[in-house]
Amino acid sequence: MSNAPRLTDTPYPHERILIIYTGGTIGMQPTATGLMPAGNFADRLHNALQQLPIPQQQALPAYDIISHDPLIDSSAATPATWQTLAGDIAARFSAYRGFVILHGTDTLSWSASSLAYQLQGLDKAVVLTGAMQPLEAANSDALDNVCGALQFAAMSALQEVAIYFAGRLMRGVRAVKQHCEAMTAFASPNYPLLGERVGDDCVLYPSRGLALHQRGAPRFELPDYGCLAQGQVVRIALWPGIAAWQLSSWLANDSVKGALLELWGAGNLPDDPDLLAVLARASGEGKLVAAISQCPQGTLHLGAYSAGHGLTDAGVLSGGSMTPEAAYTKLVHLLAQPLTHDDRATRFVTPLVGER
Repeated sequence: MSNAPRLTDTPYPHERILIIYTGGTIGMQPTATGLMPAGNFADRLHNALQQLPIPQQQALPAYDIISHDPLIDSSAATPATWQTLAGDIAARFSAYRGFVILHGTDTLSWSASSLAYQLQGLDKAVVLTGAMQPLEAANSDALDNVCGALQFAAMSALQEVAIYFAGRLMRGVRAVKQHCEAMTAFASPNYPLLGERVGDDCVLYPSRGLALHQRGAPRFELPDYGCLAQGQVVRIALWPGIAAWQLSSWLANDSVKGALLELWGAGNLPDDPDLLAVLARASGEGKLVAAISQCPQGTLHLGAYSAGHGLTDAGVLSGGSMTPEAAYTKLVHLLAQPLTHDDRATRFVTPLVGER
């Protein structure tokens, strides 16, 4: 981590936004082996902003920048990365009015979901963004995304972790990456937008935010994710013909502490008692097993169909309408804390940050 801010001559840092640059496409430059995250981003961003019309420059809040070292493609992110980001913000929380995280798009929504659980009770904005094209590329979306993220991060009424991308502000723990090429790469399938860009204005919809429901000071939960950074929580999507021995090869492994199942439709799996037996055995061993639907929209209803009967009795927890990112990072967050199995199960099915 480079701790040198972009600008240091202000006597009022608490009026500024802190930008945390982690790498990703937004800061990449060409190399002999393809695009790679590149440094000196503070100067590069400053130069790019200078090309904007003066009124647009004046609409932006003052900011400082810190950069992660090493910079990464977000496909290399792990739970330890999420922990580092939360620590960055917690350590500087009182010094800034809001935060912008520049992140690769591949796992941007995963980091946003994890941060929402770690930074519960926020009374400031944490806005993640990135780009589908590098900052210096022709017709890049990078500068528009950075400018929008900065403007929303400066709004006192936004008090949660959000993603700003292509003119849309989404709850971080409700967003998913839906396209690997389009500029409108992110969507919020089960929750309305928190805000959007309308012309030159960034418009926030406060009635959809968490601020109305939160009380008291921030209650950050910053457990050590190190014990879960090597695959101890697994993600298993059903496929036609899945067999009990295949499911068991994941869940019977002593290293596995939790699992996220992606079921058919409203919560169905093949009519095979052996599959349920594997799930019941894992749950009985204290492993946290949860399920969501493979469908991107809608809510899981365990037991609504005969094909899903028995899942609840096997100890499988319903993820409701949670995204894969929200459900998986919640499992990690709960398993990293010294809670009983029952407490973890209760908290998983309880809305913590508007994730369900």
